[in-house]
Amino acid sequence: MTDAKSGRPAGDGPDANREGRDMSSGTPAGRTGDEYADRELLPTATGAQTLAAVGSLLRGHRLLTALAFTVLVTGTGIGLLTAPLLGRIVDLVVAHRGTGALTVPMVLLVAVAVTRGAATAIGHSLVARLGETVLADLRERFVGRALRLPLGRVEQAGSGDLTSRVTGDVTVIAKAVRVALPEFAAALLTIVLTLAGLAVLDWRFLAAVLLAVPVHILTVRWYIPRAASVYARHRVAGGALQHQLLDSIGGVRTVRAFRLTDVHAQAVQQRSQEAVGLALRGIRLVSGFFSRLNAGEFIGLAAVMVTGFLLVDDGSVSIGTATAAALYFHSLFNPINAALFLIDDAQSAGASLARLVGVSSLPEEHEAAPGHGTAPADGSVRVSALRHAYVDGHPVLSDVDLEVRSGERVALVGASGAGKTTLAKLIAGVHEATGGAIAIGGIDTRDLGPAGVRRAVTLISQEVHVFAGPLAEDLRLARPRATDEELRAALAGVDALDWVEALPDGLATVVGDGGHRLTVTQTQHLALARLVLADPPIAILDEATADAGSAGARVLESAAVRALEGRTGLMVAHRLPQAATADRVVVFDGGRVVEMGTHEELVAAGGRYAALWAAWSDSRRAPSLPAQRPPGDRPAEH
Repeated sequence: MTDAKSGRPAGDGPDANREGRDMSSGTPAGRTGDEYADRELLPTATGAQTLAAVGSLLRGHRLLTALAFTVLVTGTGIGLLTAPLLGRIVDLVVAHRGTGALTVPMVLLVAVAVTRGAATAIGHSLVARLGETVLADLRERFVGRALRLPLGRVEQAGSGDLTSRVTGDVTVIAKAVRVALPEFAAALLTIVLTLAGLAVLDWRFLAAVLLAVPVHILTVRWYIPRAASVYARHRVAGGALQHQLLDSIGGVRTVRAFRLTDVHAQAVQQRSQEAVGLALRGIRLVSGFFSRLNAGEFIGLAAVMVTGFLLVDDGSVSIGTATAAALYFHSLFNPINAALFLIDDAQSAGASLARLVGVSSLPEEHEAAPGHGTAPADGSVRVSALRHAYVDGHPVLSDVDLEVRSGERVALVGASGAGKTTLAKLIAGVHEATGGAIAIGGIDTRDLGPAGVRRAVTLISQEVHVFAGPLAEDLRLARPRATDEELRAALAGVDALDWVEALPDGLATVVGDGGHRLTVTQTQHLALARLVLADPPIAILDEATADAGSAGARVLESAAVRALEGRTGLMVAHRLPQAATADRVVVFDGGRVVEMGTHEELVAAGGRYAALWAAWSDSRRAPSLPAQRPPGDRPAEH
């Protein structure tokens, strides 16, 4: 887990460059994103899986599907009466029947136009409504599943992969549903029913029209495989570009610190060029597609007109019937072009849909295995011979053994890159260990399952997200049915009630984007209050006070001690005074535990911890520079 339901991965400190990795992006510091293609991206569904998922969604809306189809068929069928009516008018004119004979056909033409227009509008509306409803269902499935993905899996794929699916892919599908789907459905029905109308006039007209079919088939066979490849690669390239932007902007402090600005700028340019190049290939494919369609139109119309001339010449059909046949085929130009052109949108939407279905169809996380209890017996944590490496051959943790008693508060101390945050993430289930074992309450985490670990462990980092909306709803993320009194009790438990009641609307104050801006200390207070509301047996504080400034850190350290009452606490200590309040201090160096004991024992031992404490104490006695801003809080970045 991360901070009490925030969903943000924890870093290893404010400088982001900890344990050889830029924790803001999950990639090694200084890497430019060229390894994106080598990442294990989130899955993409096959064509069969995508169709099965769409069928499953449509089955939940059978009535709306049937109604939309019926209205579209009715409107299209009525519209097909236009060509025969015009042919009848031609025959009446040729026979010199007078203007009076034209009244009924003309009235019928007006009625057909009005009725077809109304039916088409209603049909398009129903299809769009059906598409939006199905898209909403799919989007809810996707978001629900994405929120339950293990953070280690998301980091492995890269943040750009998931965010591009949430943003770009959903946008592409939504556009297709609102515009392309109604037009495609109407065009397909028009083509089918028009071909049937040609057969009714004379089967030889249908045979003439079919001469254009090979051209269309060859055009589609030429276009689809090329377009499918280009659009699928373009979606991946878009995800890679988005990942690189997030990587560079999210880790901007690390990029500047290591003078990697030019490297990252070149990487962004390279990703942009790849995406643009694939987009241009798509445009060239579309141009070639329509040039081939124009050839098919010429062949088909010429064949119908020649057939009509021959049939009229031998008296098989009237001039009006031949005219109706020519009008029928001419009326197919737009539907055929639309249907085949919308294959372009369908390819793009299909690629995006497969990416959404691929995530939404991921299997649910397993619960506790049979034969084990559904919950840990207590809040104890046992780590045995634990090993972990983000990159093969570069271990971050090596044979770590640690036992934390239920209810004990343990501080993890060490230099940047020592392995503190990695251990915290492994215990919280963010990553799976390379080797060794972790047991929570006597149950191995592999038997407990990811969902079981989340119920038992809450991890709070320095990166806390404030969701837009009333502050009370932000708190209820940890306990949805909590009453206002329970919220106030949780806030009081972490010394936050006074400033919350001082807000313009108290618990009803809108916070987050567009709302009241909270300070860093207030934001961390919310995270600690969520912790109290969630009430897990084990809590991990990963430098949760690091960004609050000296005055704010002291306030939060006191609040953290109160929030940890009655539960096991692991504190990745940024400030040594926080470590000094723990029951036990564990010192890390080079991915190993090098010292362990109480604060007093370790100071007296004169080892690494004593050296750190002496250095910190000396820094407190050193003259400080004039403050650049009043002490206390700085605004939090949400």
